[in-house]
Amino acid sequence: MIDIGSLALALGLVVAAYAVVMSLAGVLWRRRDLIASAEHAAYAVWGLTVIAVAYLLQLLVTHDFNVEYVAAYSSTTLPLNYTITALWGGQQGSLLFWLLILTSITSVVLLQNRERNRDLMPYVTAILMIVSVFFLLMLNFITPPFQRLAFTPAEGRDLNPLLQNYWMQIHPPSLYLGYVGCAVPFAFAMAALITGKLGDIWIRTTRRWTQFAWFFLTLGNLFGAEWA
Repeated sequence: MIDIGSLALALGLVVAAYAVVMSLAGVLWRRRDLIASAEHAAYAVWGLTVIAVAYLLQLLVTHDFNVEYVAAYSSTTLPLNYTITALWGGQQGSLLFWLLILTSITSVVLLQNRERNRDLMPYVTAILMIVSVFFLLMLNFITPPFQRLAFTPAEGRDLNPLLQNYWMQIHPPSLYLGYVGCAVPFAFAMAALITGKLGDIWIRTTRRWTQFAWFFLTLGNLFGAEWA
Protein backbone atom coordinates (compact mmCIF):
# COMPACT_ATOMS: atom_id res chain seq x y z
CA MET A 1 0.00 0.00 0.00
CA ILE A 2 1.34 3.43 -0.97
CA ASP A 3 1.67 5.88 1.91
CA ILE A 4 -0.26 9.14 1.67
CA GLY A 5 3.01 11.06 1.79
CA SER A 6 4.63 9.08 -1.01
CA LEU A 7 1.51 9.44 -3.15
CA ALA A 8 1.41 13.20 -2.52
CA LEU A 9 5.05 13.57 -3.58
CA ALA A 10 4.55 11.43 -6.70
CA LEU A 11 1.50 13.48 -7.73
CA GLY A 12 3.39 16.66 -6.89
CA LEU A 13 6.15 15.73 -9.33
CA VAL A 14 3.64 15.07 -12.13
CA VAL A 15 1.69 18.27 -11.46
CA ALA A 16 4.86 20.40 -11.19
CA ALA A 17 6.10 19.05 -14.53
CA TYR A 18 2.66 19.80 -15.99
CA ALA A 19 2.92 23.39 -14.71
CA VAL A 20 6.27 23.86 -16.46
CA VAL A 21 5.02 22.48 -19.77
CA MET A 22 1.72 24.40 -19.72
CA SER A 23 3.42 27.69 -18.82
CA LEU A 24 5.77 27.45 -21.79
CA ALA A 25 3.07 26.08 -24.10
CA GLY A 26 0.77 28.94 -23.11
CA VAL A 27 3.42 31.47 -24.14
CA LEU A 28 4.27 29.62 -27.35
CA TRP A 29 0.65 29.28 -28.46
CA ARG A 30 -0.55 32.50 -26.78
CA ARG A 31 -3.14 30.60 -24.79
CA ARG A 32 -4.15 32.33 -21.58
CA ASP A 33 -6.13 29.29 -20.50
CA LEU A 34 -2.97 27.16 -20.52
CA ILE A 35 -1.08 29.78 -18.51
CA ALA A 36 -3.93 29.88 -15.98
CA SER A 37 -3.94 26.08 -15.83
CA ALA A 38 -0.19 26.12 -15.08
CA GLU A 39 -0.71 28.58 -12.22
CA HIS A 40 -3.51 26.45 -10.78
CA ALA A 41 -1.18 23.46 -11.01
CA ALA A 42 1.44 25.38 -9.02
CA TYR A 43 -1.13 25.91 -6.25
CA ALA A 44 -1.88 22.18 -6.39
CA VAL A 45 1.82 21.38 -5.91
CA TRP A 46 1.76 23.52 -2.77
CA GLY A 47 -1.31 21.65 -1.49
CA LEU A 48 0.26 18.25 -2.15
CA THR A 49 3.45 19.36 -0.38
CA VAL A 50 1.42 20.46 2.64
CA ILE A 51 -0.17 17.00 2.75
CA ALA A 52 3.26 15.31 2.62
CA VAL A 53 4.68 17.53 5.38
CA ALA A 54 1.62 17.06 7.59
CA TYR A 55 1.84 13.30 7.11
CA LEU A 56 5.53 13.18 8.05
CA LEU A 57 4.83 15.30 11.14
CA GLN A 58 2.06 12.90 12.11
CA LEU A 59 4.43 9.94 11.73
CA LEU A 60 7.00 11.70 13.92
CA VAL A 61 4.53 12.65 16.64
CA THR A 62 2.95 9.17 16.74
CA HIS A 63 6.41 7.51 16.74
CA ASP A 64 5.86 5.27 13.72
CA PHE A 65 9.33 3.69 13.81
CA ASN A 66 8.55 1.50 10.82
CA VAL A 67 9.37 4.62 8.77
CA GLU A 68 13.14 4.84 8.38
CA TYR A 69 13.27 8.62 8.82
CA VAL A 70 11.21 8.53 12.03
CA ALA A 71 13.36 5.74 13.46
CA ALA A 72 16.56 7.59 12.56
CA TYR A 73 15.73 11.03 13.95
CA SER A 74 13.31 10.62 16.85
CA SER A 75 12.46 8.50 19.89
CA THR A 76 9.68 8.13 22.46
CA THR A 77 11.77 10.09 25.00
CA LEU A 78 12.35 13.06 22.69
CA PRO A 79 10.42 16.17 23.84
CA LEU A 80 7.57 17.21 21.55
CA ASN A 81 9.23 20.42 20.38
CA TYR A 82 12.30 18.51 19.19
CA THR A 83 10.11 15.76 17.72
CA ILE A 84 8.50 18.42 15.53
CA THR A 85 11.81 20.04 14.61
CA ALA A 86 13.13 16.60 13.67
CA LEU A 87 11.23 17.38 10.47
CA TRP A 88 14.38 19.21 9.35
CA GLY A 89 16.79 17.15 11.46
CA GLY A 90 17.76 14.90 8.53
CA GLN A 91 18.36 15.25 4.81
CA GLN A 92 15.00 13.88 3.62
CA GLY A 93 13.00 16.02 6.01
CA SER A 94 15.09 19.10 5.25
CA LEU A 95 14.46 18.73 1.52
CA LEU A 96 10.74 18.29 2.14
CA PHE A 97 10.63 21.34 4.42
CA TRP A 98 12.59 23.33 1.81
CA LEU A 99 10.04 22.30 -0.82
CA LEU A 100 7.22 23.45 1.46
CA ILE A 101 8.76 26.91 1.76
CA LEU A 102 9.45 27.06 -1.99
CA THR A 103 5.92 26.11 -3.03
CA SER A 104 4.43 28.44 -0.40
CA ILE A 105 6.46 31.38 -1.68
CA THR A 106 5.57 30.44 -5.26
CA SER A 107 1.87 30.56 -4.36
CA VAL A 108 2.29 33.98 -2.72
CA VAL A 109 4.12 35.31 -5.80
CA LEU A 110 1.35 34.05 -8.09
CA LEU A 111 -1.29 35.70 -5.91
CA GLN A 112 0.62 38.98 -5.83
CA ASN A 113 0.95 39.04 -9.61
CA ARG A 114 -2.41 37.69 -10.73
CA GLU A 115 -3.26 41.08 -12.29
CA ARG A 116 0.21 42.45 -13.10
CA ASN A 117 3.46 41.43 -14.82
CA ARG A 118 1.43 39.06 -16.96
CA ASP A 119 4.11 38.96 -19.67
CA LEU A 120 6.67 37.76 -17.14
CA MET A 121 4.56 35.43 -15.03
CA PRO A 122 4.48 32.36 -17.32
CA TYR A 123 8.27 32.26 -17.23
CA VAL A 124 8.37 32.96 -13.49
CA THR A 125 5.94 30.10 -12.90
CA ALA A 126 7.96 27.77 -15.12
CA ILE A 127 11.28 28.63 -13.44
CA LEU A 128 9.96 28.22 -9.89
CA MET A 129 8.26 24.97 -10.85
CA ILE A 130 11.49 23.68 -12.45
CA VAL A 131 13.18 24.21 -9.09
CA SER A 132 10.28 22.37 -7.44
CA VAL A 133 10.66 19.51 -9.93
CA PHE A 134 14.31 19.18 -8.88
CA PHE A 135 13.36 18.81 -5.22
CA LEU A 136 10.50 16.46 -6.05
CA LEU A 137 12.83 14.26 -8.10
CA MET A 138 15.16 14.08 -5.11
CA LEU A 139 12.32 13.26 -2.72
CA ASN A 140 10.80 10.64 -5.01
CA PHE A 141 13.90 8.84 -6.22
CA ILE A 142 17.03 9.77 -4.23
CA THR A 143 16.06 10.53 -0.61
CA PRO A 144 12.43 9.44 -0.07
CA PRO A 145 11.26 10.51 3.40
CA PHE A 146 8.57 7.82 3.72
CA GLN A 147 10.68 4.75 3.09
CA ARG A 148 9.58 1.79 5.24
CA LEU A 149 11.82 -0.64 7.13
CA ALA A 150 11.51 -4.42 6.87
CA PHE A 151 10.80 -4.50 10.62
CA THR A 152 9.62 -2.05 13.29
CA PRO A 153 12.27 -1.14 15.90
CA ALA A 154 11.14 -0.94 19.49
CA GLU A 155 12.78 2.48 19.81
CA GLY A 156 14.16 5.18 17.54
CA ARG A 157 17.81 6.24 17.43
CA ASP A 158 16.87 9.73 18.68
CA LEU A 159 17.78 13.15 17.35
CA ASN A 160 21.49 14.00 17.43
CA PRO A 161 22.18 15.67 20.82
CA LEU A 162 23.85 18.58 19.00
CA LEU A 163 20.51 19.27 17.31
CA GLN A 164 18.56 19.24 20.57
CA ASN A 165 19.05 22.94 21.03
CA TYR A 166 16.68 25.91 20.98
CA TRP A 167 18.61 27.60 18.17
CA MET A 168 18.28 24.53 15.98
CA GLN A 169 14.53 25.11 16.03
CA ILE A 170 14.84 28.52 14.37
CA HIS A 171 18.22 28.55 12.61
CA PRO A 172 17.41 26.19 9.68
CA PRO A 173 13.94 27.68 8.95
CA SER A 174 15.47 31.17 8.85
CA LEU A 175 18.18 30.09 6.42
CA TYR A 176 15.70 28.20 4.24
CA LEU A 177 13.43 31.25 4.05
CA GLY A 178 16.42 33.33 2.99
CA TYR A 179 17.69 30.88 0.39
CA VAL A 180 14.26 30.25 -1.12
CA GLY A 181 13.44 33.95 -1.06
CA CYS A 182 16.37 34.50 -3.43
CA ALA A 183 14.62 32.28 -5.99
CA VAL A 184 11.99 34.97 -6.60
CA PRO A 185 14.31 37.75 -7.87
CA PHE A 186 16.21 35.10 -9.84
CA ALA A 187 13.01 33.91 -11.53
CA PHE A 188 11.93 37.46 -12.40
CA ALA A 189 15.41 38.36 -13.65
CA MET A 190 15.45 35.32 -15.94
CA ALA A 191 11.91 36.11 -17.14
CA ALA A 192 12.92 39.70 -17.91
CA LEU A 193 15.98 38.44 -19.80
CA ILE A 194 13.95 35.95 -21.84
CA THR A 195 11.25 38.48 -22.74
CA GLY A 196 13.72 41.31 -23.34
CA LYS A 197 11.99 43.51 -20.76
CA LEU A 198 15.16 44.53 -18.96
CA GLY A 199 13.81 47.75 -17.48
CA ASP A 200 13.30 48.35 -13.78
CA ILE A 201 9.88 46.68 -13.56
CA TRP A 202 11.23 43.33 -12.40
CA ILE A 203 13.58 45.08 -9.97
CA ARG A 204 10.74 47.06 -8.40
CA THR A 205 8.61 43.92 -8.30
CA THR A 206 11.23 41.89 -6.45
CA ARG A 207 12.75 44.55 -4.19
CA ARG A 208 10.79 43.43 -1.13
CA TRP A 209 11.53 39.78 -1.87
CA THR A 210 15.24 40.61 -1.98
CA GLN A 211 14.96 42.40 1.36
CA PHE A 212 12.97 39.45 2.72
CA ALA A 213 15.69 37.03 1.66
CA TRP A 214 18.54 39.08 3.09
CA PHE A 215 16.66 39.63 6.35
CA PHE A 216 16.18 35.92 6.99
CA LEU A 217 19.68 35.02 5.79
CA THR A 218 21.06 37.53 8.29
CA LEU A 219 18.87 36.15 11.06
CA GLY A 220 19.88 32.61 10.15
CA ASN A 221 23.57 33.48 10.38
CA LEU A 222 23.07 35.18 13.74
CA PHE A 223 21.08 32.24 15.09
CA GLY A 224 23.73 29.86 13.79
CA ALA A 225 26.49 31.84 15.46
CA GLU A 226 24.62 31.73 18.77
CA TRP A 227 24.04 28.00 18.33
CA ALA A 228 27.75 27.43 17.64
